[in-house]
Amino acid sequence: MSDTKSNTKRKGGRPEKAIKREAATGVRFTKSEYFLVKHKASKAGLRITQYIREMAIEGQVMARLTPDERAQVRQLVGMANNLNQLAKTAHQEGVLKAMFYFEKYVRELDRVLSKLKSK
Repeated sequence: MSDTKSNTKRKGGRPEKAIKREAATGVRFTKSEYFLVKHKASKAGLRITQYIREMAIEGQVMARLTPDERAQVRQLVGMANNLNQLAKTAHQEGVLKAMFYFEKYVRELDRVLSKLKSK
């Protein structure tokens, strides 16, 4: 009997990556060094291998924002929206009323920025 299916088999599993990491090297750490690297990697929000790779290539790793810093960035985004509303108010109701709101937002912006700088 002849098989009616085509003779090409589909390869199952995960698709191949576009960029393969083919070269590997080993790094040995003392327990204290390993703990330090592991701590820095977790602080940066990365796996240890990613952290070591970035440090070797770039020489620095930018840590992710802490939850407190993310909250402050959200406040800044809210203030940007308030400034857009302020411009709208200036066009609709006049400059004097807009200046009152502007002074309020400037004080709040200074407070948030000083918090971010102190970190």
